[in-house]
Amino acid sequence: MPDPGSPSPPVSPAATSHIGSYVLAKAHGTPAPEAPAAAPATPAPALERVLRGPSGLGTAGLSLAPRTEPLGAPRPEPPEARRPEPPEPPPPAEGRPVPGLYHHPVPEPDPVRVEEVSRRIKRWAVDEVEAYPPEWEDQFDGFSVGRYMVACHPDAPTVEHVMAATRLMVAENAVDDCYCEDHGGSPVGLGGRLLLAHTALDPLHTTKEYAPAWLESLASDAPRRAYTSAMEYFVQLASPSQADRYRHDMARLHLGYLAEAAWAETEYVPQVWEYLAMRQFNNFRPCPTITDTVGGYELPADLHALPAMQRVIALAGNATTIVNDLYSYTKELASPGKHLNLPVVIAEREGVSAKEGYLKAVEVHNELMHEFEAAAAELAVSCPDPRVVRFLKGVAAWVDGNHYWHMTNTYRYSLPDFW
Repeated sequence: MPDPGSPSPPVSPAATSHIGSYVLAKAHGTPAPEAPAAAPATPAPALERVLRGPSGLGTAGLSLAPRTEPLGAPRPEPPEARRPEPPEPPPPAEGRPVPGLYHHPVPEPDPVRVEEVSRRIKRWAVDEVEAYPPEWEDQFDGFSVGRYMVACHPDAPTVEHVMAATRLMVAENAVDDCYCEDHGGSPVGLGGRLLLAHTALDPLHTTKEYAPAWLESLASDAPRRAYTSAMEYFVQLASPSQADRYRHDMARLHLGYLAEAAWAETEYVPQVWEYLAMRQFNNFRPCPTITDTVGGYELPADLHALPAMQRVIALAGNATTIVNDLYSYTKELASPGKHLNLPVVIAEREGVSAKEGYLKAVEVHNELMHEFEAAAAELAVSCPDPRVVRFLKGVAAWVDGNHYWHMTNTYRYSLPDFW
C-alpha cells in the first residue's frame, strides 16, 4: 500500500473517467467537451457534464503529479518526439440501454483480465467457500461477475486487486439470495440472520467460553462462509481505516435490507420518498466506496469523511441502484410475490400507469446522475488533492461500469415493452 501522505500513482488511460474534462474546462472558463454518446435527452449544462469520456480536454491536465504552476497557466511545449498522438478510444460496448437513460458508454473491459477474474472467482465461490451448489452453476455463470468488476475497476493494478472487490460482490449477492430473496430468502427472521452474518465482517469480541461457538458459526452457511473469506482477503490489501469504512457501509446495507423486509412483512407500499430513503441504504454504496483499495492507494479517512465526499458517494450509490431497478424490472415482475422497485412504487403511490411509473423512474435516475456529476465536479475544484481527484474518478468509473454490466447482461435482464 503506498504511503497515504504521498501522491497516488498515475491512473491508467482507461481509468481516466469524466471528471477531468469538466474540471479543466471550468478552470479555463470554457465549455466542457461534448459527450461521446448519451441518452437521447436534452444535453446537460456544463456543470452536469463532469463525467465525460475517458479522453479529451482535461484528462491530460488532471495529472496526479504535484503541480508547480497555477491551474490554467501556460505550459512549455515538450519536444514533438515526446508527444505521440493519443490512441483512438475503443468503441463503446454493445447493448441496448434503457431509452432516455442518462449514461456514459464505456468500451468492453479487458477480455484477458475478465477471463482470469472469472476463472478465479468461480473456483473461490464453488470450491473454496461452497457458496453455490452445482445446480446454481448456470446462474453463477450468467451473473458475469468477472466482467462486471473489471469494467467497474479499470485502474486496478493487479488481478488480485480486482478479485478483492469480486469476492465481496459475490458474498453480498449470496447474502441477498439466501437470506432475502431468490434461494430460500424470507423477511421473517432476517434481522437475526443478518446480524450474525455481519460478525463475519465485524468480528465478535467475547469471552473465551463463547468465542469457539461463534467461530464455528462462521462456517455454518454459504453467506457467512463467503463473508468470512472475502473479508480475510480484503484486509490483506486494505488499511485498517479502509476496512472499517467498508464494515460501516455494509451495516448501512443491512439496515436497508431490514427496512425492505419490514415493509414486505406488513405488505406496506412506501411513499416514493420513503422508498428512495430505503434505497440510499439498500444500494451499491459498499462497492464504489472501496475504489481506492481496489486501485492500490488510500483516500485518507478525513478526506473520505468530508460531507461533500459523502454526498458524492451517496448520490453515486443512489443513481446506480435505480439503474438496477430499471433493468431488473421485468425480471422482478416475473418472480413470485410483490417486489418493490421505483417504477412500481411510483405507479402505485402516484396513481399512474406502469409505463408512466417506469418513465418517471428514468427521470429520477437522470436527476440523481446530474446531481452526482455536479457534486463531484465541485469537490474536485474545491479540494484538488490528487487522492480526492483520483477517488472521484474511480467512483465515476464504477458508476459507468455498473450501467455497462446491467445494459449488456441479457442473461439476467430484459427491458419492458414501453417504447
